Amino acid sequence: MPKRVILIAAVTVDGYIARHKLEVTNWSKDLHIFKEQTMGYPVIMGSNTHKTLINELKGREVIVTHRNDNPKSILKNISSKKCFIAGGGKTYSRFYPFLTDLYITPHPYVFGSGISLFSDKTNESQLIFKKLVEVSKKSGILQYQYKIQKP
Repeated sequence: MPKRVILIAAVTVDGYIARHKLEVTNWSKDLHIFKEQTMGYPVIMGSNTHKTLINELKGREVIVTHRNDNPKSILKNISSKKCFIAGGGKTYSRFYPFLTDLYITPHPYVFGSGISLFSDKTNESQLIFKKLVEVSKKSGILQYQYKIQKP
């Protein structure tokens, strides 16, 4: 099982990751950072998120999950020291108990409705700020990296 399980997400400033479940998120400006950070590591995503990919994630093992899959069993089969959870909202919620880090990149959009970062109820957690990564100076987009403080 990976020592680090990292949620990685581009979000709007009102907390949405997409307008609807099969949206191709062409509004995201952080794909170069996503590629750099996930290269060589397993990337776990839900089946709807996988359907929205325009390109194959070369250099990474992509693990597609479905509603009936057990997150703990999936993680136990990963031998890498870390892995990334790359959406969608239900997948983020299902893997929430196992997350160690959050890499959140707010984008300058307000959708008003759509797919929330966590589409199901999660427990409250305290986050410890670790790092700020510049994504696009021109657009004012930064990635916030947090460690999840476990009780």
